[in-house]
Amino acid sequence: PTTVASTPRSSVASAAPGSATPSDTSQPTAAMDPIAPCLAMAEGLSLKARAGQLVMVGVSGTLDASERTAISTYKAGSVILMGGTPGGVKGVAKLTASVRKLGGRTGVLVAADQEGGLVQRLKGPGFATIPSAAKQARLADSALTAAAKGWGTALAKAGVRLDLAPVADVVPAGNASSNRPIARLGRGYGSDPKRVSAKVGAFRAGMKAAGVESAVKHFPGLGAVKGNTDFTANVVDNTTTATSPLLKPFHDAAAARTGAVMVSSAIYRKIDGKNVAMFSPKVIGILRGWGYEGVVISDDLGAAVAVKQVPASQRAYRLVAAGGDIALTVNPSLASSLVSGLVARAKSNPSFSRAMTASVGRVLQLKENLGLISCG
Repeated sequence: PTTVASTPRSSVASAAPGSATPSDTSQPTAAMDPIAPCLAMAEGLSLKARAGQLVMVGVSGTLDASERTAISTYKAGSVILMGGTPGGVKGVAKLTASVRKLGGRTGVLVAADQEGGLVQRLKGPGFATIPSAAKQARLADSALTAAAKGWGTALAKAGVRLDLAPVADVVPAGNASSNRPIARLGRGYGSDPKRVSAKVGAFRAGMKAAGVESAVKHFPGLGAVKGNTDFTANVVDNTTTATSPLLKPFHDAAAARTGAVMVSSAIYRKIDGKNVAMFSPKVIGILRGWGYEGVVISDDLGAAVAVKQVPASQRAYRLVAAGGDIALTVNPSLASSLVSGLVARAKSNPSFSRAMTASVGRVLQLKENLGLISCG
């Protein structure tokens, strides 16, 4: 795993996937704001509190006992709103205010799946109906940015500062009819990596203008698979490589310093045939090798069939050991297992403990960048 402290800031603008030479790209470097204060803050936390910062739990409707326990007792540093909150923007704002009260000085980052189309968790007064990515792709980039700013403004008013969107997966034209997780649901921007990258950038720019960060997903892409990892185990991509042109939208988002990147739970045979992507040092190593120093978040580790055979106590620490940061579970009752697994691993392995602290530093840095906390 990449350490945070004293690591030289490297450029993400090395050779883009599918490009001939490094000079083919002109992306900015990935230098982040100085992270030393956030790393120092991470080092000052208890081991349990550090572990909690690396867990994101689902919150549905109103805060129930299990959700409160995950945040207050197990120190979950972030939550994902699963929908069902009445009252639109005002109702969600009340919910997020209650969530923040449980967070203490390290705060609670509130996220939501607000892609559009079939994947729009937050609805009601104040939340516009967001078209699917397939329909967003028909808009000019400037129009998409303007629309996304409006969608992001509603999220920010509701206290949601991280959108688990946009989908950067490129679906090869020949796989469009078979691709269950993206193409069949209208969740993607198309089959041309350059065009998809432009739409991802336009969506992100609008969200950023509204004060909302984006978690670009599902690295290294679900476009070349057939099965949906939410409902199917052992979903395999047999074609994507570390230099595949399909990675361009992720490379460009990393170069533009997106706040987070979500990693998929599929297996990429030509990168690492032994581990699902979010447990793979080789897969996450591609991102870190580009110089990306932002937050890496898992796809769901709670209810997804793809990880059903992995003991819950191993899921978070395997993500962090591979170079990731936030373990997402839509099931808040798993917070105890995820946190205890991280704590146990850190106690027995000093190298992992250092990597875990570095991950916490990245998470706190994201929160500081959003104005949720001050690490100083």
